[in-house]
Amino acid sequence: MSTQDTLARLAAVIESRKPAAGGDPEASYVARLLHKGPDAFLKKIGEEATEVVMAAKDAEHGGPREKIVAEMADLWFHGMVALAHYGLTAADVVAELARREGLSGIEEKALRKVREREASEATPKGTDA
Repeated sequence: MSTQDTLARLAAVIESRKPAAGGDPEASYVARLLHKGPDAFLKKIGEEATEVVMAAKDAEHGGPREKIVAEMADLWFHGMVALAHYGLTAADVVAELARREGLSGIEEKALRKVREREASEATPKGTDA
């Protein structure tokens, strides 16, 4: 079973829990998060990211490394809820990682800055476009 299969199955479950798909906030944690809106799942992403950091710091001092995996799973899960809310999937993230493959992080960051600068220069001043 591939990682992408697992992520695709999880994405399908999350999609099925969206309010538009009939997700019941009383019966489903995902439906509840999506029903509450971005503030709810974005807050969870922040909490889970902090817990990943804490688990990693603990592992540096003899704590269980498995806790990093468990906390990272929580972070990825909540990230996938956010992706679903915005009409995106884990496959979109994997495609972006594939696009970056072979680029050094320094090169990739520099290219991103150039694209952002070009985009801001293309937007006429005084507009919201």
